[in-house]
Amino acid sequence: MFDEFRQIAQSISNEYIQNEKKKGSLCIGYTCSYFPEEILHSLGILPYRIKGINVSSLSVADAAFGPFICSHPKCLLQHFADGDYSFLDGIIVTPGCDSMRRIDECIRKTAVNLDLPVVPPFFFHYAVPHKITEYSIKWLVEELQRFIDEVTKHFSLSFSYDALKQSIRFYNQLRAKIEKLNSLRMEQPPAVSGADAVAAFVAGLSMPREIFLQKLDAFLSHLETQPYNNRVRLMLIGSANDDVELLSLIENDNAVVVADTLCYGPRLEIDYVDEVDEPLHALAVRYLNHSHCPRMYGGYKERKAKVVEAIAKARVDGVILQNIRFCDLHGAENGLLERDLEQMGVPCLRLEREYGPLADYERMRMRIDAFIERMEVRRYVCDRP
Repeated sequence: MFDEFRQIAQSISNEYIQNEKKKGSLCIGYTCSYFPEEILHSLGILPYRIKGINVSSLSVADAAFGPFICSHPKCLLQHFADGDYSFLDGIIVTPGCDSMRRIDECIRKTAVNLDLPVVPPFFFHYAVPHKITEYSIKWLVEELQRFIDEVTKHFSLSFSYDALKQSIRFYNQLRAKIEKLNSLRMEQPPAVSGADAVAAFVAGLSMPREIFLQKLDAFLSHLETQPYNNRVRLMLIGSANDDVELLSLIENDNAVVVADTLCYGPRLEIDYVDEVDEPLHALAVRYLNHSHCPRMYGGYKERKAKVVEAIAKARVDGVILQNIRFCDLHGAENGLLERDLEQMGVPCLRLEREYGPLADYERMRMRIDAFIERMEVRRYVCDRP
C-alpha cells in the first residue's frame, strides 16, 4: 500500500486524476492548507494540493522570480510553465507568505510575456487573515462566500448547505483515519516510519478523497508493523515539504521521524470541524485556528506549546528544524524554537535546504548523521547505570 502512496506522492498526475478527468470531473488546485477542501468536495470538484516536485529546470521561474527567493513557489511556477498542470480547471492562490503571494502575478505575467497557456480557466486569490479574532473569522466567512459565488458562477454549479454539511462529516471521518495513522508513528516502537506516513499524507492530497479513505482504511485494518525499535526518535519542523525522499534521508537506518509539523501533513494534531455550527462559520473557525504556521501573527507561544506537547507524547530524542533557503517565516521561527528547546534540554539541528531535488544531499546527510550520533551518545550516557 505504501508503495502506491509513495508513487502518487512523488508524481504530479496519477491514474486516479486521469480517470476522473475522463469522466468529465473538474479538478481545482490550491496552494495552502488554510483553504477548506470541503467546499470543493461539496460541489463535486476534485481538490488537488499543488506540488512543486520533480521540475526539470527553473528557467522560467528564475526569470520571473529572481534568485533571492524561496524555491517552493518557483518550482510551482515552473510546472505551470511546462504545462504539467494542464489537467487543472482552476487554481486557488493563498498569500501565505510574500513569496507565495507573488506566484499569483507571476503565473499571469508568464502567460502574457511568454505566450504560454499556464493560467487555468478559473483563477481565485484567496486571502486569509493573519490574526485570530472575532472580526477575522467573520471576514473569512465572507471570503469563503465570495469564493462560492465565483466558482459556482464560473462553472454553472449549484451550491447546497446540505451537501456542504455532508462533506464536512466525510472529512471528519477522513481526519479520524489520518489521526490513527499519525498515532502509529508515536508508538514505542513506531509501527510506521515517518517517510511512509508523509507519503500517505501527500498522496491523499493528490487523489479522490473517497478512494484515499478506502485505501487508508484498508491499510490500517491490515497493518504489518516494521522493526523501527532502537532507533533515534526525531521530530521534523519547518518549511513546506512534500518530498518523501527528505524523510528517507533523515531516517536512513538509525532514526525514525515520529512527529512533524509539515505543511503537507496533519500538523501536530487533528482539528475537527464542528458539525453542529453553521457550516461556513465552522470551517472558518477550524481553518483559522489551525494556526501551526508562523504566518499567523502573535501565535508563537501557542505553537511552541504544541511542539513541546508533541515532543513529550512521541518521546522525541531530538528535533530537526529545517527551512527552505530564503524562507523568512520558518527561518526566523526555527531560531526561536532552537533557543527555547535547547534550554529545555531538547537537542536541535537547524538545517537550511533547497526545495525540490536533494541537490545538497551529501551536505545534509553528513550533518544529519552527526546529529543522530549525538542522540545515540546521549542515550547511551543516560541509560548507563
